[in-house]
Amino acid sequence: MAILEVKNIEKNFDNTKVLKDVSFSLEEGNALAIIGSSGSGKTTLLRCLNFLEKPDKGVISVKGETLFDASIPATMRDKDLRTKRLHFGMVFQSFNLFPQYTALENVTLAEKLFAQERPDFRQRKKEILDEINEHGNALLKQMGLEERKDHYPHQLSGGQQQRVAIARALALKPDILCFDEPTSALDPELTGEVLKVIRGLAEQKTTMIIVTHEMAFARDVSDQLIFMDDGVIVEQGDPRQVIDNPREERTKQFLTRYTQG
Repeated sequence: MAILEVKNIEKNFDNTKVLKDVSFSLEEGNALAIIGSSGSGKTTLLRCLNFLEKPDKGVISVKGETLFDASIPATMRDKDLRTKRLHFGMVFQSFNLFPQYTALENVTLAEKLFAQERPDFRQRKKEILDEINEHGNALLKQMGLEERKDHYPHQLSGGQQQRVAIARALALKPDILCFDEPTSALDPELTGEVLKVIRGLAEQKTTMIIVTHEMAFARDVSDQLIFMDDGVIVEQGDPRQVIDNPREERTKQFLTRYTQG
């Protein structure tokens, strides 16, 4: 059974149709790469999955639970958005770290805020916060940043900041980790360290959706690949098949432009 099912998603901004009848599914433990030119709808799709945007039509389900159905008003209540977002960890193009917090504080902030809502928080405050800090330290160690936990964002390279952002996205143990062009804000020499982390997550069977322009990475690391153009899924399937032997003319044109550019 698919961990994520997306059916007939549409999204309009004024009179512009940005997503047009987008449907796909994702199996647990798989990595899905989404490629396409700027303006093809990739980022908007991720924002709809994370409920940063509300689709105009369609259905989004995780683990068999319908999180959103445009035909059912009860699934569109704003008060439920925070809970729904917990299914998706989001890593943005920009790092979006809080400059006044250390790496460890950035990673543990959300978990500590949620912990305050626990009925036993006041009685077990120190124990709970110690457990959260231990979890945060473990995530930073996984990112290769154990010795940088007390550094502030301005003391970290772009690659290190993005790895902190990945640790932060993992902190609440989302069902699906989403990346929106995670290397686009990085210098070429820093891109490899972030891709290495994502490759490691794929090897650990972390369920992921990766919007990327790194074609070789998408081909080698993902289990499934989608090519989008003008708000629609033009082609999807095995990454090597789609990239090396595309069936659709629009896919061929995009890949030709990419390799020549």
